[in-house]
Amino acid sequence: MASDGGYDARADFLIEAREILDRLGEQVVALEQDPDDRATLDAVFRGFHTIKGGAGFLDLPPMVALCHAFEDRIDAARSGERALDAAAFDGAQRAVDLLMEMLDALARGEALDEVDPALLEQVRGSQAPSPAAAPAPAFEIPENLDDLDFDALLDSLHGVGGIPGATPAAPAPATPAKPAKPAAPAANAGKPASPAKPAAADKHAAAPAGEAEQTVRVDVRRLDALVNLVGELVLARNRLKTLRPGVRDEALDRAVTALDTVTARLQGAVMSARMQPVSRVFTRFPKLARDVARQLKKQVELVVEGAETELDRNLVEALADPLVHLVRNAIDHGIEMPEARRAAGKPEVGRVRLSAQQEGDHVAIEVSDDGAGIDPENIRRSAVRKGVIDAEAAGRLSPEECLSLLFLPGFSTRTEVSDLSGRGVGMDVVQSKIRELSGQVQIFSEIGEGTRFVIRVPLTLAILPTLLVELDQDVYALPLVRVLEVITHDAAQLLWMDGQKILDLRERPMPVLSLRDWLGLPRGGDDATRGVVLQSGEQRFCLLVDRVLGREEVVIKALPRSLRGLPGYAGASLVGDGRMAMILDVDALLGPAQRGSSGASRGR
Repeated sequence: MASDGGYDARADFLIEAREILDRLGEQVVALEQDPDDRATLDAVFRGFHTIKGGAGFLDLPPMVALCHAFEDRIDAARSGERALDAAAFDGAQRAVDLLMEMLDALARGEALDEVDPALLEQVRGSQAPSPAAAPAPAFEIPENLDDLDFDALLDSLHGVGGIPGATPAAPAPATPAKPAKPAAPAANAGKPASPAKPAAADKHAAAPAGEAEQTVRVDVRRLDALVNLVGELVLARNRLKTLRPGVRDEALDRAVTALDTVTARLQGAVMSARMQPVSRVFTRFPKLARDVARQLKKQVELVVEGAETELDRNLVEALADPLVHLVRNAIDHGIEMPEARRAAGKPEVGRVRLSAQQEGDHVAIEVSDDGAGIDPENIRRSAVRKGVIDAEAAGRLSPEECLSLLFLPGFSTRTEVSDLSGRGVGMDVVQSKIRELSGQVQIFSEIGEGTRFVIRVPLTLAILPTLLVELDQDVYALPLVRVLEVITHDAAQLLWMDGQKILDLRERPMPVLSLRDWLGLPRGGDDATRGVVLQSGEQRFCLLVDRVLGREEVVIKALPRSLRGLPGYAGASLVGDGRMAMILDVDALLGPAQRGSSGASRGR
C-alpha cells in the first residue's frame, strides 16, 4: 500500500476508534447499572475487540495488549466464569481513558508507551491467567495493501455494511462490499430496548449490503467551502430582493421569487449536511458523571434527554467544554452527600439531567440537578466580602441578579479548593464561550430543590437571523433570539434613578441604553423614538435607535484585524442594500454600570 494509503488508514482508524470509545464509556456505565444485560455486555466486548483489530493492523502493540487484557476479563463474564465486579468496571473505565490518551498521542504523531503491567493485571483481573506475550493480530499484515484489501479488513471487523457495536456479521466474502460509515451514536446507546438488540440505537443499525454506498465521509473543509458559497448566494438574493421594488417587471419578479425559493432550499440542504446530533457530545457524560461522583463519594444518576437534537458540527464541538464544567459543577456543588440527602428527606441517589431541544432557529441545552440549590444571600455576602460589589449596591440586587454574579471572573462561593472546582475559574469561562457562539446562559435555582443552567445557541453560526436597526446612515444587526419586542416611546416617559435612565414598560422598570451614547456619537437632539427591548441573561433593557429596518438573515463575517477584540461587536455582514452592518454583542452592550443599576430600577 502506498504511503498515502497508510496515512488514510491511520486517519480512518482514529476517527472510528474515537467514536467507539465515546460509546464504550456510556456502555460500561450502563453495564455497571445492569450487569445482567447480555446485549450491552456483548457490545462492550465487540467495541474493545474492534479497536484491538484496527490497532493490530496498524502495528500498535500497547493498544492491542490493553484491549486484549480487558477482552480476557469480559470474556470470563460472558462465559459465566466470573461476574463483573466494581474493580472490573474501574479497570474498564481506566482502559477507556488510556486508549483515548493513546489516540491523542497517535494524532500528534507520537510513539505509544508500553502499558504498565500492573494496569494490565488490574484490567484483566488478578485471577485470570496472564499470557506470556501480547497476542498476535487475528490476521497477517501483508506488505502491500490496496484499497480493496483495506475495505476487506474493515468489513472483517465491522461486518459488511456494518458499524462497530452492531450484530456481528458472517466472515467477510472474498470481494466484500464497502462498509457504511457509522453515524454519531445515540445517547441511550448503552441501554438497548430489548435483549435481542445490540447497544447501538436502531436508527444507527447496519444498512443492508445493497445500500452501503449511500453513505460517504466528506472532508469538513469541503462542507465549509460549500457553506461559504451558499452564504454569498444568500447575500446576492437579499440584494436582488432589495432592488426589486424599484423595478416594475413581472418577469423579473417571478425570477427573483424563484431564486428566493431555490436559495432557501439550498441553504437548508447545505446546513443540514453540517448538522450533527448532540449525542456526539452527550455520550461522554455518563462516564464523566460516574468518575466525578466516585471521586466525591456521591451517588449520582445522569439522565440524558433529546440527544437526537441536531446542531451545526462546529457548535457541537464547541459546547463540549462548557457542558463538561456544568455537569461537574452540578455534581460537585449541587448534589449533596448521601447522608445530607437522607436528612433532607431526599433519595440518596442524586439526579443530574442533561437535555436538549430545538426552539425555532435555536437549541436549548439544559443541565439541572435536584441538589441543595444556590442561596442568593450567600452569593451577595460573598460578593461584598471579595470586593466584587459594594454593600449598598449588593443590597439592591434581586435574587436573580445575585445569581448572575456567578458569571463574574474569579468569583466563587467555595471556601475550599478541590480538584474539580473552587479555584476561581469556571462560570465566567462558560459564559464567555457561549457568548462566542452567539448564545446565552441563564441560571434558575431554588433552595433545597436544585439548580438549572439553560444554554441557548443558534442552530448554525454561518447564517444568523437578525433585526436590523439604523443610526444616522449606519446599519447594525441585533441577534433576533435576544429581541423581545420593538416599542415607540416618548422621551418624557423616561425616568432617572441613580444616574441611570429607566423605562417603566407595563410596570416592569428596565434600564435604557442609547446606542448613540454607547458609540460615543454626538447627540441628535434626543429625538430617538424607537426602542428595542433586549434580553441579556436575567436582565431586560431597552436600546434606543433611530429606526428599525426589519428582520433579515445575515451571513456572519469575521471582523477586520483592526477591529477584533473590541467589546460590543460580534461580527459583520452585508445587508440587502449593499451596506456593511455591524453585528452587536447584546451582553457587551449592557455593561457593569447598567447591570449594577438595574437593581435600583426595581427599588431593591
